[in-house]
Amino acid sequence: MSTPRTPPADADALLRGADVAPFYTGQIARRAGELARAGREIVPMHFGQPTAGTPPKARAAAFAALEADPIGYVESRELVARIARHYHEAYGVEVEPSRILLTAGASAALVAVFAALFTTGDRIALGRPGYPAYRNALKALGRVAVEVSCEPADGYRLTAAALARVAGPLHGVVVASPANPTGAMLGRSALESLAALCRERSLTLVSDEIYHGISFGERAVSALEVEPRAIVINSFSKLYRMPGWRLGWLVVPEAIARRLSAYVINFFLTPPTIAQHAALAAFDDPAELAAVVADYRANRDLLLAELAAAGVSRVVPPDGAFYLYADVGHLTDDSFAFCRRLLEETGIATAPGIDFDTLQGQRFLRLSFALRPAEVARAVALLRPWLARQKPL
Repeated sequence: MSTPRTPPADADALLRGADVAPFYTGQIARRAGELARAGREIVPMHFGQPTAGTPPKARAAAFAALEADPIGYVESRELVARIARHYHEAYGVEVEPSRILLTAGASAALVAVFAALFTTGDRIALGRPGYPAYRNALKALGRVAVEVSCEPADGYRLTAAALARVAGPLHGVVVASPANPTGAMLGRSALESLAALCRERSLTLVSDEIYHGISFGERAVSALEVEPRAIVINSFSKLYRMPGWRLGWLVVPEAIARRLSAYVINFFLTPPTIAQHAALAAFDDPAELAAVVADYRANRDLLLAELAAAGVSRVVPPDGAFYLYADVGHLTDDSFAFCRRLLEETGIATAPGIDFDTLQGQRFLRLSFALRPAEVARAVALLRPWLARQKPL
């Protein structure tokens, strides 16, 4: 797992073709910003960005740090130790602090992992629909994203059986549970099957766990509970509501910690120091975190009911995260144009499915419900009559 393979003969061609797709949700966000600056009220359901704001204890810790700390480059040993304790408390897993690397958000962790553990031409399996940065970062680095179709009938879950059917060699797999954009979660037995297949075929298992702590039934299972050698990525952006603070972490096997650390530091130096102070305090009020997750559950249930009443019934209820991935194929075959029109006519900003699935995404949109309940109520009041005015294809 720590020794890169020899690049294929066509490595230069792979890198020359490394242009990545545009981020369509980013274009929606820019237009939403223009409308907001012009005085329009926007309901921000496009980005996975909680609107409740950073937890009070985290904000207070940041203010105190600004007065007491020079805010230079630092990797907080206290925060690393607290994250290690978190794995014991939440999952019953013992993780040595030496295995934990702080990163400038989960995105930096992804890039470091893809660069350090794979080589040009390596094939990494991903679920589709899925987070676009997986395939785009892999392509930019000359790696090959092998998308595995995850169907609504299976709850959009990436399974070992589907992975086993992939033709050709594989070198790794990225699994997200809960997943973006579908909120699909893998239970323990499903994760065990994936981990067993990875061991059998010598595949590097990368587990994106940034939505852990946000689930609406059983808690999410960490890959570390079933495979100690898994590469785990997490972040303070989602549960801890700190997206703009740009702070995440990696848990990696001891044997490759030094290698990953070298990539992280050379690419990104250290994550923001002020964010590390805030994150340490963010662990200290679990009741406040749980209260906001309860709001998400209520938002989820309201949106599911209202969409169904408006004729958008092909939505698989998410197990976790804070998105609905809605099939609107009876109304559009161009999800980007649909989202732009929805924004212009109602002020509701959403994410077009084409970002998450380049094959079927034209018939889907993603709605984030990581909002205050009043914001979701406003969205519902605007969305239902707007949908009623749309003509079926």
